[in-house]
Amino acid sequence: MSQRRTTAILERAGLDDLVEVLRAQGRTVIGPTVRDGAVVLAELTAASQLPFGWGTQVEAGRYRLVPRTDGAAFAHTTGPQSWKAYLHPEREKLWSADRTADGQLTVTDERPPRPSYAFLGVRPCDLRAIAIQDRVLAGGRYRDRDYEERRSGAFLVVAECTEPGATCFCASMGSGPGADEGFDLALTELVDEAGHRFLVRVGSDAGGELLSAVAHRPADPGTDTAAHHAVDAARERMGRAMPPVDLRTLMGGSLDADRWDDVAARCLTCGNCTMVCPTCFCTTTEEVTDLSGDHAERWQRWDSCFDLDFSYLQGGPVRASARSRYRQWMTHKLSTWYEQFGSSGCVGCGRCITWCPVGIDITEEAAALHDELAERLRQDERTEPER
Repeated sequence: MSQRRTTAILERAGLDDLVEVLRAQGRTVIGPTVRDGAVVLAELTAASQLPFGWGTQVEAGRYRLVPRTDGAAFAHTTGPQSWKAYLHPEREKLWSADRTADGQLTVTDERPPRPSYAFLGVRPCDLRAIAIQDRVLAGGRYRDRDYEERRSGAFLVVAECTEPGATCFCASMGSGPGADEGFDLALTELVDEAGHRFLVRVGSDAGGELLSAVAHRPADPGTDTAAHHAVDAARERMGRAMPPVDLRTLMGGSLDADRWDDVAARCLTCGNCTMVCPTCFCTTTEEVTDLSGDHAERWQRWDSCFDLDFSYLQGGPVRASARSRYRQWMTHKLSTWYEQFGSSGCVGCGRCITWCPVGIDITEEAAALHDELAERLRQDERTEPER
């Protein structure tokens, strides 16, 4: 049997071993933990920092942390952060420049050594998002070498989803709740009469080597079956779904839809959806200087297509209205991303719905656009003259 198909069982204590071994390898372990009333991503020094016994309740524009009685570690939905915060940081110094007393200029490249990351608890939707950012930032003509350095050594431990939230729609985007490839280890958490344990699948040679270094036992048929059933059941309990249509055709046929005015009346153009999205990648650069003018720095930071200045050209912004900016974001995410990168830019994580201050729902907007386009086509058929 190949390592890719190897399955095993980790007991609760096995997570402690997993974190210890990863740290002993010199890796910075990042995983979910509870802080400030949310499940956030942070560096972990022990598995006990995982959100055992905590779940989440989410809806459009609403997020709540709630206690659980079963002690599960990964029974929560995605939080406000995604792994791009570590692979593609929101703000990063590129270089600094100093002018000496004799007028000489010294430029310093501000690229420190990159940590060797281990991501523990990556959801399948976020695993797909990482693959999408790999294509955008490291798979084309213009490669981001800083991203490549962070990504090349990252070790990915997936936590398959068994508790989808009300804003999750990964099943309709083909990105979850199970993981098929792209991981080093995949965990499926089970808490039932047989105890608290994790079914482990190996997805790489590095994953197989790590598994051999932690306490585990062979998977039994009952646990294997229970894990598959838990993931399949999550697929049937998705809180949202995209309409089952060709989204590229839908977006292309809806550029002048009236629905854009409806969403524009609600949208604050705050950019929250782009900040929490695990695939949005746009950046800008800015220069700052001290009061003397002898020290300057260039920083790269995240930018958003909802920012009025994002499309600014001489004479003004290309997309001056909220309608045009929301349409740009949604059309790019669901349609024109294919032309650029060969896939959808949406993985169905639901963050843009949860963290929108006014609760705008991308699945609801897609369904409304579909209904409007279908009605327009019906009207055209009724008014078409007979030949």
